[in-house]
Amino acid sequence: MNSKLQEAMEQYGEYCIRVAYLYVKEWTAAEEIVQDVFLAYHFQQERFRNDSSLKTYLVKITIHKSYDYLRSWSAKKRQFVESFHLRTAERSSEYLVMIENERQILVDALWKLPLKYREVLILHYYDDYKIKEIAEIIGSSENTVKTRISRGRSKLKELLGPEQWEVLLHD
Repeated sequence: MNSKLQEAMEQYGEYCIRVAYLYVKEWTAAEEIVQDVFLAYHFQQERFRNDSSLKTYLVKITIHKSYDYLRSWSAKKRQFVESFHLRTAERSSEYLVMIENERQILVDALWKLPLKYREVLILHYYDDYKIKEIAEIIGSSENTVKTRISRGRSKLKELLGPEQWEVLLHD
């Protein structure tokens, strides 16, 4: 294995798996997608022209391969199981249960959104990408990304209701 590929896998492998999982909702499928991503990168490294960071390039490939997977398995019903690793041992168990319940409500609402809204919200708020980077990743204009973020937030607020929206997003 060449050193560039190995370095990329070590540096971005886990992150790409998490990104793929956010799309396909299955850890095994996410791992397979990321294997395909790194195979594609290995055989087509010359296509990476340093126009963006390697991370952005790999995330873009991951998203495209995730879409391919979703199209190929669209007829199958999949279950989403979300696990958050709470590392705060000092907090009471009741507090941790409450936080986990609130997060699960948010995650469930996110999964009810159409993919075009969910992906930009996740990339922007969860992965901290800037509008310009998201536009590059999904192959849309910055204005399209801004519109999707705005509409996605509105739809999320509708799904959650005003009280839950305030509790979850504006603590």
